[in-house]
Amino acid sequence: MERIKQALEKAREDRLRNGQSSSLGGLQSTATPVTQIIYSQTRTQQVQKHILREQRVMVGQKTDASASAYGILRTQVLQRLGDNGWNALAITSPGSSEGKTLTAINLAISLAQEVTYTVLLVDANLRQPSVHAYFGFAQEKGLSDYLTGDIPLSSLLINPAGIERLVILPGGTPLDNSSEMLNSPKMKQLVEELKERYRSRIVLFDLPPLLTSSDALAFSPYVDAVLLVLEDGKTSAEEIRGATELLQNTQLIGTVLNKSRRVTRQNPDSDEWMEMKLHTLHNNKYMNGARAKLHKLALRFRKGKA
Repeated sequence: MERIKQALEKAREDRLRNGQSSSLGGLQSTATPVTQIIYSQTRTQQVQKHILREQRVMVGQKTDASASAYGILRTQVLQRLGDNGWNALAITSPGSSEGKTLTAINLAISLAQEVTYTVLLVDANLRQPSVHAYFGFAQEKGLSDYLTGDIPLSSLLINPAGIERLVILPGGTPLDNSSEMLNSPKMKQLVEELKERYRSRIVLFDLPPLLTSSDALAFSPYVDAVLLVLEDGKTSAEEIRGATELLQNTQLIGTVLNKSRRVTRQNPDSDEWMEMKLHTLHNNKYMNGARAKLHKLALRFRKGKA
């Protein structure tokens, strides 16, 4: 743990020294629309729509209730990124199976529907990479193989056919030493390169859960901000407290309440995946108020289940 703290402090000092909102990096709100992309090196791979539907991946469902929720999330995320000149966002959760990977995927697709931006989704869950499975792709080489070998990054990137402006960097071969790899100089250099190469690109990182390993904590200083995913009826107040305490030195832009079972007028028969809320946090000086809000939220949906 002491080694992780030292790495965090060093990373923060480096970012402050180099300037976190450099004009080379960061989201440019006045970027020229990206109307057409021809992939010369990135591999385009076919996807089966029935697999996407089974996995609840949002494609071609602009009038769907979940698509509307992700549209709201997209708008608020873009506002926070644009206001601060950020373009690198990590998505994580306190525990496992709370929907963070699907949230990251659907947010990436929703962001890619904005013609002003392109999106790179990085599967940084190196112990249990799973982004590829949601698209029906076989597990192949990816980020872990890039970090441990001499493999060109361009050979690992995938554009899911039919989803314009979205590129995926799969997780690759599962690693036992994932925390060390995510905290390695090569990973740090890669993140900086991904952030700075294209001004109109948003980079999303699907991270492991905060409370199950040190991976997300070790990696968090490299990104601009973090989005925390909670599961209605599962994530406890204690888990939220632990997660927010770990992120107290990180820009937490908000939380997503996932798998809400609140019945709506539009779809009274649905009992899940109906509501998504982004609780906006402008910067760390609001962290104490944010903790109180998150605790209150957790207690509300855990009422009667403690």
